[in-house]
Amino acid sequence: MAIWHILAICTIMFWGTSFVSTKVLINHGFSAVQIFTIRFAATYIMLLLAGMRHLRFRADSLKDELFFILGGITGCTIYFWAENTALTISQSSNVSLIVCTNPLLIMLAGIFIFKREKLLPRQIAGSFITFIGMVLVVLNGKFVLKLSPVGDMLAFCAAIAWTVYAYSTEKVRSKYSTLFAIRKIFFYGFLTSLPIFALDYFGLGTEGHFAAHPIPWNAFKEPVVIGNFLCLCIFSNLFGYLIWNKVMEKLGTVLASNYIYALPLITIITAALTIGEHISIVAVAGAAAIVTGMVMAEYKKK
Repeated sequence: MAIWHILAICTIMFWGTSFVSTKVLINHGFSAVQIFTIRFAATYIMLLLAGMRHLRFRADSLKDELFFILGGITGCTIYFWAENTALTISQSSNVSLIVCTNPLLIMLAGIFIFKREKLLPRQIAGSFITFIGMVLVVLNGKFVLKLSPVGDMLAFCAAIAWTVYAYSTEKVRSKYSTLFAIRKIFFYGFLTSLPIFALDYFGLGTEGHFAAHPIPWNAFKEPVVIGNFLCLCIFSNLFGYLIWNKVMEKLGTVLASNYIYALPLITIITAALTIGEHISIVAVAGAAAIVTGMVMAEYKKK
């Protein structure tokens, strides 16, 4: 079982660094919508090439196909659109804090709505300690939160969307091969992101203005742009989703999702190493709380 915890940590590292890569691409003229649409398209092509010998395009039933569509809409399109748009409206600390309440939403949904998870009091306490640690890491010594109703609501929508994705794809993840399931999800994610991409491209705007936002193709001449896109497509999308779906299957949706609390910690460390962002003693205390809470939540006596 230890291997799945290690893979969960690797996935969170991929996703934690993706925030820095996204910021770099935005600074080079790409819109948030363009970034995730291009990511979906490139990842889907990679998955097609990876499964070329055993290509299969249809699920066994219409019901399964609908679950894949729901997974693509919630786990790809709505999640990334809501999160990235929130970052352009609200404070980044607000967005990180609200989005990372997702494991708490998953735990509550699993216990009270789906009744699929039975957690010990120690595991519930560990989850809340991890949540408090995540709050400290996000604040990073700056105890100032400026409310932005629209941006904060979008961030909360992203957290809800990922919760729906985690549970809606639960059955099809175990029924089909991971490669097939993720390929279907990214296909529908790309398909449902095209209307938003068109609005952004032709100037009806998802970032608070009505100016057209053509793709800055010339930016691809710069190695830093290509490198960051490849990191997002290969590590965050391709490996990240493939590994994470197996992790949720092996560890359980609720306990696996506790690792998401560590996302802000990975992001802050990456930002400190690459762009010199300061790490406060409060963030260090938060990191200790995250590790403590995760050990409490994940550890089971034989």
